[in-house]
Amino acid sequence: MPAYRLKESMNELLSKMIDREVDVLCSGTSSLRGKVVKVEGDVLHLKDDDDNICYVAIDKITAVWEKHDKDRHPGFVFKS
Repeated sequence: MPAYRLKESMNELLSKMIDREVDVLCSGTSSLRGKVVKVEGDVLHLKDDDDNICYVAIDKITAVWEKHDKDRHPGFVFKS
């Protein structure tokens, strides 16, 4: 799939998640949690529990999922 279609797909997905609580994983190790307020251009607007707005560049998002557990944050547990 061409890169421009992937971008459009992520924008469409995030637009369908407006008013939902989500966990967002960005390139690198950054993770964010908040309510999707809106998607404007290439920017996701998230609101945290203190009503602060965070602006996320959509092209930096690698994964997003709906929040299910209040105390669990995105990430993985590795066992050796």
